[in-house]
Amino acid sequence: MDFEGKIISREISELLWESEKTVATAESCTGGRIAEAIISVPGASKYFKGGVICYVNEVKENLLGVSHELLEEKTAVCEEVAVDIVKGACKALNTDYAIAATGIAGPSGGTKDIPVGTIWLACGTSDKVETFKVEEDHGRDINLAIATNKAMQMLRDFLKAEEGTKEEAES
Repeated sequence: MDFEGKIISREISELLWESEKTVATAESCTGGRIAEAIISVPGASKYFKGGVICYVNEVKENLLGVSHELLEEKTAVCEEVAVDIVKGACKALNTDYAIAATGIAGPSGGTKDIPVGTIWLACGTSDKVETFKVEEDHGRDINLAIATNKAMQMLRDFLKAEEGTKEEAES
């Protein structure tokens, strides 16, 4: 993990530690890299409950509750599936927050409509989910690194926004 990644992991740790909230991951193409980034900080067991590697649609459906019809209609690489994965992970792992990644890391597997390098990221709660689409192909390893770093940035920013909302409500 690069230096920036370590700083982001530390910030996430502090935000979750202080709020006494929990997080889970549900990863398809990133295969556990986001979970690895989260647990790189000592004490992560206080807020990280676990993760699901949902590499195949069967796991997305059976463990995370993603609709078979949605997967058939739109494929696993779409914004709606990323959102459903976050919500399913929050429910399945009983956490306040979750991060999801679903996409095509490469080097093959892409199509004209969904080229290699397309990765949908999502983070949030069972009620509020934000998404981001990675669209450039830089080769498998770099695609996965970019997706992991962006997912961590998204979670950090989401947590900071949640903290700001909480502070506004208290004042």
